[in-house]
Amino acid sequence: MTSVSGIEAENLTAPIPVVTGRPRWRDTAIALRSYNYRMYVIGQLFANTGGWMARIAIDWLVLELTGNVALVGIVVALQFAPTIVLGAWAGVLSDRANRHRVLIATQTVGLVSNALLAVLVLLGAVEVWHVFLVAATTGVAMAIDGPSRSAFVSEMVGTSRLRNAISVNAMIFHLGGLLGPAISGVLIVAVGSGWSIAINAAAAGVALTMLLVMRVHELHRAPRQARGGGQIREALAYARRKPTILWPIVLLGFVAVFGMNLPVLFTAAATTFGTGAAGYGLYSSLAAVGALVGAVLSAQRRSLRLRAIVIATIGYGLVTVLAGVAPWYPLFLGALVGIGITRLLFATGAESMTQLSTNPGIRGRIMSFYFMVVVGGQALGGVIMGFIAEHFGPHIAFTVAGGVPALAGITIAIVLARRHQLRIRVSLRTPRRLVRIVPRGQSILEG
Repeated sequence: MTSVSGIEAENLTAPIPVVTGRPRWRDTAIALRSYNYRMYVIGQLFANTGGWMARIAIDWLVLELTGNVALVGIVVALQFAPTIVLGAWAGVLSDRANRHRVLIATQTVGLVSNALLAVLVLLGAVEVWHVFLVAATTGVAMAIDGPSRSAFVSEMVGTSRLRNAISVNAMIFHLGGLLGPAISGVLIVAVGSGWSIAINAAAAGVALTMLLVMRVHELHRAPRQARGGGQIREALAYARRKPTILWPIVLLGFVAVFGMNLPVLFTAAATTFGTGAAGYGLYSSLAAVGALVGAVLSAQRRSLRLRAIVIATIGYGLVTVLAGVAPWYPLFLGALVGIGITRLLFATGAESMTQLSTNPGIRGRIMSFYFMVVVGGQALGGVIMGFIAEHFGPHIAFTVAGGVPALAGITIAIVLARRHQLRIRVSLRTPRRLVRIVPRGQSILEG
């Protein structure tokens, strides 16, 4: 491998500018100054909350119809398996097609499918195969939707506000995660699961309306790619050549497998600690609150560095390990907030760097790989972490969930340091920048 000089190494790890000037708190949601993005956010707030409501309601509906927990797992698989199978093709479609129209089509499919299921449930005519069919249909729509939706954000806000928009998206996602399950739980008890599914269909209608009222002439259109062979291989080669795409996705794989199955860990913790459903709700809420804080902090960042994403991975891992070994219950609860903050900082940083490092003409394909890693990692991780939690308890499960990503982050940090001929500099004179990565040749220890 050809060596890299210190100056070149510094350029390779130079920050990617996100905003100019020091961000002000009033600019925390600066992406909302775009009309199209405001419409999108309104739609997503409804759609995301409704989607969380429907997930809870559909799982409960299958359990009511069959009494078989395994069939609930099949419904979940039908919703997420299409992303693994069709993800790469969906990325090619995203780069070839009009992304705005793709989102309108997938949102329409979701609306119609959920509306039909809601009608069947409310009429008392629903059968389990109806649920399976709707889950598979919406799963395919979601697989096609993912890469186009992610790449479409830059078309609404442009490159300079992209990271801020991704942070706002994260806030909406976690706000929906707080509101949706709570509302759905109340509705299921009060009037049954059918109304939760019906509300999701109505929310999808709001999201579709917001897409339709956008000012398409204000979009920052990405160049459309012509039909041709080998476009998936082209995207894979492109990702391998760019460390600011390759390493965030590699780190994402470790975090997705071990760190994105918090419901499994929270369920095990609630059982072990004897806190039941109330404890599970508390744990989920604390992590969600931390994620909201992380999203706000992420929106305040001026630039992106690959090293910052590596550090966020290590930080997430160490906080999760702390939750596993905490000898004091309040310390465990505090660590859950830390998990939400650090995981969100990693997630927004990794997605932002991946998008900002990608040519707009190939962005759909790159983001399809990103989503395939997320969904595939969660699917595999659910099995792994469920087995560990069941047989070894939540303390070991939390320790593994954090320890493996932390080790991966440390290993990749060493690889990057060696490859770029960088060294760790510890400065005792500047506590706020105690540890930094610098070109080889500068002093390793100051002070």
